This record gives sequence, C-alpha cells and structure tokens, in this order.
Amino acid sequence: MARTRRGAMTAALLTVAAAGSVMTGCSSGSSATDDGRAPAPSLSQGQETGPAQSPSSTVGAGPVLAVKIDNVSAARPQTGLDAADVVYAEQVEGGLSRLMAIYASKLPKAVGPVRSARESDLELLRQFDMPTLAFSGAQHKLLPVIAKAPLHAVSADQGSSAYYRSASKVAPHNLFLHPKQLMRSAPGAAALTTGFHFGAAPAGGSPETSRTVRFPAARFTFAWSASKHRWLVSMDGTPTVTTDGKRVAPATVVVQYVKVHNSKYHDVLGNNTPYTETVGSGTAKVLRDGKVFDVDWKRPTAGGGTNFTTTDGAPMNFAKGQVWVVFAKA
Repeated sequence: MARTRRGAMTAALLTVAAAGSVMTGCSSGSSATDDGRAPAPSLSQGQETGPAQSPSSTVGAGPVLAVKIDNVSAARPQTGLDAADVVYAEQVEGGLSRLMAIYASKLPKAVGPVRSARESDLELLRQFDMPTLAFSGAQHKLLPVIAKAPLHAVSADQGSSAYYRSASKVAPHNLFLHPKQLMRSAPGAAALTTGFHFGAAPAGGSPETSRTVRFPAARFTFAWSASKHRWLVSMDGTPTVTTDGKRVAPATVVVQYVKVHNSKYHDVLGNNTPYTETVGSGTAKVLRDGKVFDVDWKRPTAGGGTNFTTTDGAPMNFAKGQVWVVFAKA
C-alpha cells in the first residue's frame, strides 16, 4: 500500500498544552499523569460514557487506531486489550514494558489505561497508512517529532473529549479512551499493512507449551491452551485478564529479536528512553498451534511491513486471530 505523508497541516493536529512542558516517565505517582500534567476530571466508579464529541471533530474511518497502553501492575487489568488485532510489547524506561494495541477489525467501547508515546512508536507505525495514534502525551522535545510524523496524533493534551478519567484507578493509570469518538467505524482488516501472512501452519516446528520473554523489569509468559487453541498471556507472573474478566489469549505470538539502544530522550527521573529498532532484519520465534517455529524477519524500509519467513524462504503463516509481537533484545 502506498504510504502518504502529511503536509504542513500535520503540525496543527498536535497542540501542545498551554499548561507547560510535557514529560514522560514510568513512575506511578498518584496525582499527576506520566507527562507531568494534572489529571483530567474523574468519572464515578463504573461510568463509561464521556462527553459527546461534535461530528466535525470526528476522524473518518480508514486508518488503523493505535493506542499506547499502560502496563505496570497498577494499570492492570486493562480495558479493550482483547479486541486488538495486534498487540506490540516494547521496553521502556527502567526496564519496564508498555503496550501498543492496533485496532482495525473492531473498535471496543473503551481502551486503556492510555499512556505516553515514545520515539520508537513512530518508526513502528510507519508500516500503516496514516494511522491514528492515541496517547496521553510525550516528552516535550519529542512532540515536534510526532507532529512531523506521517500519522494523525490525538493526545489527551489536546483536550479531546474522546478521553476520560475513571475513579476505578489512581492517576496516572486512570486515563481511558472512547475509540468511536475518534473514528466513525473500524477500517477493516485491509488496513493492517503489517506484512503478516495468515493461513495453514508450515511443516516442521517443535512442540512448545510455554514461552517466557524477559525484560530487565518485566516478563511475559505465553502458555498454550489446547482446549482454547490459544496462547494464554501472563505478565509479571499474573494471568492477563481484561476489566470484564476476559482472558487475553492470542492465536499467534511473535518473539522478534531486535536492536534496542539508548535514545536521546529521558523520562522525568532522568532514565534513558530505549529505542527499539523495527526496521532491519533478524530472527524471531513464532508460536502457533502449540509449536514454536524458527523464522527470519525483514523490514527493509520504514514504509513497509515486516516479512517473516521460514528457513526455506517461504512466508510464515500466522494463525487467524489476535497477534502479539514482543520485541526482545537481540
């Protein structure tokens, strides 16, 4: 799919809050967001409907919706994670993890908790055609870079009524999003220009019942369930369920080995922000159907998707359903 770039109007889509500079961080403060902002008004327990948004401010359907999702223990259980087509797990400051959920097939009623964007997200999202990125904010020096990226950035700092605060969690882990106030409808699977192939499993593979991926201060475990024909997700040793009690269980898990190095950005505590390179090539482990497959990955340019191939060079087919991609340090 051809990639389009925004012109001069891009900068107007991302308005920096007049309250001051925006900072990121992974600390779990109780009265401010991870970006140093005061929390938005809270809703009562169980209230899900935010203020109505005027039709003139609604984004038309077409691009995928990408949402940055908080993943520290205080943010769990998350909302809407099971409805994503693709979930990316990346390393952030302090060796912790954060998620990027991609929605194309359907839009859940709510998603969250929503947190801040990172520089790596911009490279990752280049594979989609003008995606809508929903995030709480970003390090103030990164905001101009986001403004120039080929995407539609809608942060909570802009005062969008698509965001709301819930009393069910403490700040900064209580920011949620109503996706349908950003997009009229889900764009459909055709918007997933990731390069992924779906179909019958290739020959080979080795039996696999469980796989754990460790970051310095986080870990993901995927356990095969033959009865559900899915991989049951656990994070930091705790089963991953959504706020409505659904167990998060992708059909395919990709452990993609990539280069992770320091970026020029830091969080509010002075911790360096890791940069995860998703353009290039390397190896990966693909989990599907109770097996693990050794594959190669290649993404020559930022504007293209990632191709996964078996040892004989054939495309690695994924199982139909949700895909998790965990970026592990090579």
